[in-house]
Amino acid sequence: MNDDFVERFRELIEIVKTLRGPNGCEWDKAQTHSSLTPYLLEEAHEVIDSIYERNPSKIKEELGDLLLHIVFQAQIATEAGDFTIADSLKHINSKLTRRHPHVFGGTKVNSVGDIKKNWEVIKMKEGRKSLMDGLPKSLPALLQARRVQERAAQVGFDWDAIEPVWAKITEETAELQDAIATRNKDEIVAEFGDLIFTMVNLSRFLEIDPEEALRQTVNKFIRRFQAIETELAAIGKNIKDTSLAELDEIWDRLKAAES
Repeated sequence: MNDDFVERFRELIEIVKTLRGPNGCEWDKAQTHSSLTPYLLEEAHEVIDSIYERNPSKIKEELGDLLLHIVFQAQIATEAGDFTIADSLKHINSKLTRRHPHVFGGTKVNSVGDIKKNWEVIKMKEGRKSLMDGLPKSLPALLQARRVQERAAQVGFDWDAIEPVWAKITEETAELQDAIATRNKDEIVAEFGDLIFTMVNLSRFLEIDPEEALRQTVNKFIRRFQAIETELAAIGKNIKDTSLAELDEIWDRLKAAES
């Protein structure tokens, strides 16, 4: 199994090297770190989609596609003399060992909370000046908010119970309503953001993923909306010519049927 893995990985590296070589593919040879970024992001999202679908066969396929992009990026760096895929592997192996002293060293821990605190302390020793350093700016905002809050919580900057979070939601809702009354767009945006940030905080206390919760709601809306379109099409009616009252009636009926 191990020999097969090594051989397959070496084969992928050689394929990418050939595609980038003198007799390779003109498209592959023209790519750069930056030009491949949209495809890398797309492949990462396709992996996530396959995980949400709980489809092992698709996860296998999408992980292969993502691995291609990792090897592709490393090959571009190799050609430039910057680093090789071996350097990347050496770096991550060293980092994982260093950040898990309770596994590879003599550090004792009593809980997952201790592990997370040690992780952040170790990262600070590695040169980070702030707990907030290192968060990708391109992260989806909901995920970024969640990670920021988790990092703050790991050093005790957090509420001890859920009740203050509910109070904060009430406070932020009132502030958003006040901002709307002023019709000041900048204030509305700021207060709207504060309310969403607090809702993400609530998701932590409820132990749910805000991104997944919103994704489920979006998918539910799409499913019900498409059902409305199908029902109207069956009677030869255009949705654009249907009143809001009629649309609401169909929506409520479909919603009740799901329940």
